[in-house]
Amino acid sequence: MDWLFYIIGPILLLGIMLGFVTYAILFERKVIGWIQNRPGPNQVGPWGVFQTVADIFKLLTKEDIVPERADQTLFKIAPIITFVPAFLVLAVIPFTDRIRFADLAVGLLYYMAISSITTMGILVGSWSGNNKYALLGGMRSAAQMISYEIPLVMSVIGVVMSAHTLNLTKIVAAQNEVWFIFPQLIGFVVFLIASIAELNRTPFDLPEAESELVAGYHVEYTGFRFAFFMLTEYAYIFAMASLTTILFLGGWQAPFGWTFLPPLIWFILKFAVIVFLLFWLRGTLPRLRTDQLMEFAWKVLLPLALFNIFLTAVLKEVPWIQTFYR
Repeated sequence: MDWLFYIIGPILLLGIMLGFVTYAILFERKVIGWIQNRPGPNQVGPWGVFQTVADIFKLLTKEDIVPERADQTLFKIAPIITFVPAFLVLAVIPFTDRIRFADLAVGLLYYMAISSITTMGILVGSWSGNNKYALLGGMRSAAQMISYEIPLVMSVIGVVMSAHTLNLTKIVAAQNEVWFIFPQLIGFVVFLIASIAELNRTPFDLPEAESELVAGYHVEYTGFRFAFFMLTEYAYIFAMASLTTILFLGGWQAPFGWTFLPPLIWFILKFAVIVFLLFWLRGTLPRLRTDQLMEFAWKVLLPLALFNIFLTAVLKEVPWIQTFYR
């Protein structure tokens, strides 16, 4: 029956992710409306719960326009190149010790390697449309994502040193006594900030800065092809919030030994906190300038990530702290 699991499992996961994307957009609009003292969507369906469904239906039925002088092949496959890695990384995410697809020994490395392919899709999409504004947005996005990927990867080295493994399930198991957010607080802060930049979200949404670039790298895309780019962003929110929960919040581990809820519920609660934080920041912080964005990556986050690695190595040698770094 294993073959049946590997067919039904991914379909089920894709359905869950699509459901998450649909209502994450609605939740984000509600959160930002709450921050700005307005109701948010409330007309389509009870409490506006079908607003995003209507928006997606309208988006998918719009005319699919391909620019006459665009590279037809690359223009059409770029959204797929962008989205597929966002779905593939979910293969190594363990939601509980039983609910998982692939328990790779190098699961964390797999996640980092596969997710970086999305940058290529963005570059291909921006270049193939034969639009200078889209190309500028694509180059800006590539520079940002590559720059912030370095502190992102460096920030998890402290976790790997503490857990002695790249296996995500074992990293959760290593947090039985204490979640890594406490001994790895610096790494957590760097990881959270760098992940927001990787997601191209406020205050790091320079690749899509409408006030400067019309609409960024996807300015020539319409209809369902544009929907793929939007789907990719929210799919990565799903994946990155899950990874943050696993690396720093103990995954499905119950806090204070509270076992009155199933492990999956604890995972979902922690996951929801991270998602809410991402939406809260979008409605609170202003956009950075390009020079500030790049300087912050190289002059602040990278030194902090390196310091965290050094600090972890030193603290592993202190006897009374070694409990946290077994």
